[in-house]
Amino acid sequence: MTEHRTSIDIEAAPEAVFEFLVTDTGMTSWMGQWASLDAVPGGEFAVDIAGHPARGMFLEVDRPRRVTLSWGFAGHETLPPGSSTVSFELTPIRAGTRVEVVHTDLPEGDVPGHAAGWHHFLPRLARAAQGEQLLTDSRKPAR
Repeated sequence: MTEHRTSIDIEAAPEAVFEFLVTDTGMTSWMGQWASLDAVPGGEFAVDIAGHPARGMFLEVDRPRRVTLSWGFAGHETLPPGSSTVSFELTPIRAGTRVEVVHTDLPEGDVPGHAAGWHHFLPRLARAAQGEQLLTDSRKPAR
């Protein structure tokens, strides 16, 4: 198992960015077409990304600094629901917020696809948090 780290600077306050990580409409504005999020420790994390069900649970919700959740895909042999962990760390910076994403417990073979996914989705998060209305995304997740 390994991890992937990446970050992005967003021209929006941490409080605003945080909402895009913990609400159904916030999440689907940048990732997925459907979401059911119960953003409390032990609460459900469910997002359908181009028909692929990402599932897990919220592990830590520290408004507006940190969100940690378990992550995996229903029906996936090497990365089933809840088998990896994604942490979003929000740090205030002069221009807004730095979001650091750390995705741990990834099987080696799944790292490139997830790295590409975060590379695709984080700019969408930035655009959404800055007020842009994005078209529904059709990128298929790494499986």
